[in-house]
Amino acid sequence: MITFSGRMRSTASITDPGSTDFPPSCPDAAHEGNGAASSTLFPAVRGPVQTASQVEIVVPVKDEERDLEPSVTRLRAYLTDSFPFTAHVTIADNGSSDGTWAIAARLAGQLPGVSAVRLAAPGRGRALRAIWSVSECDVLAYMDVDLSTDLNALLPLVAPLLSGHSDLAIGTRLAHGARVVRGPQREFISRGYNLLLQATLGARFSDAQCGFKAIRRECAAELLPRTQDSAWFFDTELLVLAERAGLRIHEVPVDWTEDPDSRVDVRATAAADIRGIVRMGGRHRLVRFAAVGVASTAAYVLFYLGLRQILAAQAANAISLLVTAIANTAVNRRVTFGIAGRRHAVRHQARGLLAFAAGLALTSGALAGLHAVAPAGGRAAELGVLLAASLAATLLRFGLYRSWVFRGSTA
Repeated sequence: MITFSGRMRSTASITDPGSTDFPPSCPDAAHEGNGAASSTLFPAVRGPVQTASQVEIVVPVKDEERDLEPSVTRLRAYLTDSFPFTAHVTIADNGSSDGTWAIAARLAGQLPGVSAVRLAAPGRGRALRAIWSVSECDVLAYMDVDLSTDLNALLPLVAPLLSGHSDLAIGTRLAHGARVVRGPQREFISRGYNLLLQATLGARFSDAQCGFKAIRRECAAELLPRTQDSAWFFDTELLVLAERAGLRIHEVPVDWTEDPDSRVDVRATAAADIRGIVRMGGRHRLVRFAAVGVASTAAYVLFYLGLRQILAAQAANAISLLVTAIANTAVNRRVTFGIAGRRHAVRHQARGLLAFAAGLALTSGALAGLHAVAPAGGRAAELGVLLAASLAATLLRFGLYRSWVFRGSTA
């Protein structure tokens, strides 16, 4: 069930999402979309005359009674004073249990160009799909309620879409020119997640989860029915589907400051993201890569044990890793990434050697650390630290293979 609040001329309800009693116009009607059988709506208008805006900005919220009013007030003031296009703000309360909805409804009644929508079930993806599906604005955008992204990035986000230059636009914290203030844990998780997307799904965009995105309405109409996720993975799914459809994605480096009171459950979100990646096909390439990795690791161990009889640990490790790395690159090129023929083979091997260098640094460092702590450590101890370091090197190699070594050549 969805409820709208705003400056209303009527409180008629519609039980059929496809009803034409109240034609959907930005942002005055919504339905749950993606299989919902029915909805109850209360169309909201922004004033005595209903006019469509060029941009609709959705602000999804769940239990955000502290940040909601100052953020929406600031956003609305920015749109009025500094934004050259007509824009409407829709607050999407998805499943709040605190005073968020009361504040949202009051803001919709007080501020021009603001509406509020209440969805009974939580989920950012569910809220965006519901509102975007029926909007008639030219560009559909959303941003996080904490306004972590500097609002000065809004114009470069939507301008290429309004001009027809691009189909989607995303704020990115990981591209050159972005200025980001956040802790090392969030930085590591963000970069690791996007590297995983590049490795498993072939993603070419740099930042999937920045809460600052926009899409042209006709592109949303094409992609939204194909999305399945209703929560945080919705962003990633939408972008991957857009790339697979050949749509143009514009990236805007943003100034971004972490909200220390973020409500995101990192572990639960990460688990859901992994499930989403698997659902979208990432598991097949991972399985093939894992099989090659097991065989490569076994060969590496055998080489190391043989060479260790006549060479020092570091030399045995370097030679074993080099031989297996060359074979690993060749086999993954054909088996995991489906690249046949000799075209670019030399370039791929050269890049693979740089991936080998990263692995060598990890394994050599692990050996050095072991020998510093336990100089008399035996072969078993050496193999233990080498296997642990090799696992980390394998994950790094996979990311490098997909995002750089074989990029642009994969099947």
